[in-house]
Amino acid sequence: MKIILGCAASFALAALLAPALPQSSTPPVPVPQWVDLFNGRDLTGWVNVNTDPDTWSVQNGELICKGTPIGVMRTAKQYENFLLHIEWMHTETGGNSGVFAWSGAVPGERNRLPDGIEIQMLELGWPEMHARDGITPPHAYVTGELFGVGGVKTVADNPRNQRSFSFESRCKPKNEWNVYDVVAVDGVIKLSINGKFVNGISKATQKKGYLCLESEGAKIHFRNIRLMELPPGIIAPGQAAKEL
Repeated sequence: MKIILGCAASFALAALLAPALPQSSTPPVPVPQWVDLFNGRDLTGWVNVNTDPDTWSVQNGELICKGTPIGVMRTAKQYENFLLHIEWMHTETGGNSGVFAWSGAVPGERNRLPDGIEIQMLELGWPEMHARDGITPPHAYVTGELFGVGGVKTVADNPRNQRSFSFESRCKPKNEWNVYDVVAVDGVIKLSINGKFVNGISKATQKKGYLCLESEGAKIHFRNIRLMELPPGIIAPGQAAKEL
């Protein structure tokens, strides 16, 4: 017992006499946190770009877009690397909408829509509604296509011309909620539809910008729009949208 107590005392004395370790002058790196881009009450944090004052409204905790006129609203700030969770539901057959990532949020002269990477949100009846001369567009359109617009270039994981279409069709029809989870890092986007990653693009020529929600002719509901901002990477000249 005396030996044990003696050893304990020696260790305690050594601890008291040991020089204090210098405190690091580098501040701790903040842990990424989820933030709500839509607070469920109003449009705080969003900027109407080129739609009407009543195009966007909030009802029962949901963000509702009436679909007209064609255009977008954008986030108040730009994002580079991030995780995005967004839930959406069309209420009209063949409804069309989407999210633009890494966008400059400046409308085009002809189509009123901005540049960036479009993450498509189409209702399942869209191909039948756009049949021409007996030819129905492929259902690849309605599976969460990803593609660059407004001069932004990408490399498709599963090419359909210049677009990337999902390896599986997982979107639900009108009046049912769909869940998109998006990973956007260093010019790469991966898209999960209703719980499974099924599409992606890489080597985007623009990889920092605003997020835009699209109004394109049909009513659509959004909810639970959440984002986790990740640490920045290397941005070369011309790879970031201009600040507005």
